[in-house]
Amino acid sequence: MRIGIDIRLISKKRTGDETVFFNLVKNLAEIKSNNQYFLFTDRNPEKNRELKAEIDKLKLTDNFRVIFINSPSRFWWNLWALPNYLKKNPVDIFHTQYIAPFWLPKKMKLVLTIHDISFNFFPQFIKKSDFLFLKTLIPRSLKMATKIIAVSDFTKKEIEKYYHIPAEKIAAIHNGVDFELFNKNIAREKLEEIRKKYSLPEKFILYIGTLQPRKNIPVVIEALKILREKYNLQDIKLVIAGNRKAHNFDPKIDEVIENYNLQKSVIFPGWIDEEDKPALYKLARCFVFPSLYEGFGIPVIEAMAAGTPVVCSNIPVLGEIGKNAALFCDPKNSCEFAENISKILTDENLRNNFIEKGAEIAKKYSWQKNAEKTLAIYESLG
Repeated sequence: MRIGIDIRLISKKRTGDETVFFNLVKNLAEIKSNNQYFLFTDRNPEKNRELKAEIDKLKLTDNFRVIFINSPSRFWWNLWALPNYLKKNPVDIFHTQYIAPFWLPKKMKLVLTIHDISFNFFPQFIKKSDFLFLKTLIPRSLKMATKIIAVSDFTKKEIEKYYHIPAEKIAAIHNGVDFELFNKNIAREKLEEIRKKYSLPEKFILYIGTLQPRKNIPVVIEALKILREKYNLQDIKLVIAGNRKAHNFDPKIDEVIENYNLQKSVIFPGWIDEEDKPALYKLARCFVFPSLYEGFGIPVIEAMAAGTPVVCSNIPVLGEIGKNAALFCDPKNSCEFAENISKILTDENLRNNFIEKGAEIAKKYSWQKNAEKTLAIYESLG
């Protein structure tokens, strides 16, 4: 088969979305197949160094081809540039996420990945223009899709319930983690090198991900204040890793830091290079994930794989993927977060118990399985 995959996210520092498609392509390239893969991008890899570097990491085989389709905007790329290219150079299957091209040749099958539908439940956290765009185009895209991939059972049920999509049209394929990469031992010298690179403190709690309002980061900042005052953990700091300049930064993060005078206790190292992530997790005493809504929650599994205990929201999907290997909290209760974090920081037996449980859970998620199941969907449509 001729399979087209939208790789526009790669090297755009979009965290989860980018991680999924990067690892899908990387692992498809490791599976022997007669399929021909066409990877579509809106940037020229010969002129864009970052994109070229990421594509090189994919270690593509001879049956993969990167295709640059120029366009003045994302809208025009979907409306005309990509569909027009596919009309002249058809593929059997085209795989993208969320928003389908405005039209496709009739015989072409569309596979659509949906990471989450949070915008339906937290419209106040996104721009009105973005909300209207999603509310208009997502239902149309779901209708166009031959098969929909949801990244968890929770997301599958949400799509079924909210959009009234038949269950058989949706496949739940869990995201993965490179367990060997995140779990391997890292030399003390290397860890200290990473600590220095990102100006990290000696003892810290870690959050990594986007800094959008839905991620609920102010609750952990409040928890830090409680840890210092109620639990007398004065030496612990909070590292919030992510791109402060990215779309939809939560302004309440800075407000809460200022209100509690925690400027010296909350560190923003910025965007973390992918190859540095395992060391970052290992340096942390605890990983926190206070999100109000997720489709999966890749950082939770990465932390578990790295041997870092997890304290996270008790939202349904984190219970689905994390099972009994995390301490769960009401996402609106900073006191509960502080209490559970203090347990991890002060009770070595409890800490070791969650490290062990987390590793067992993380082993169950792999990008190889994700690619194999996605390939099975492609082949079922052939």
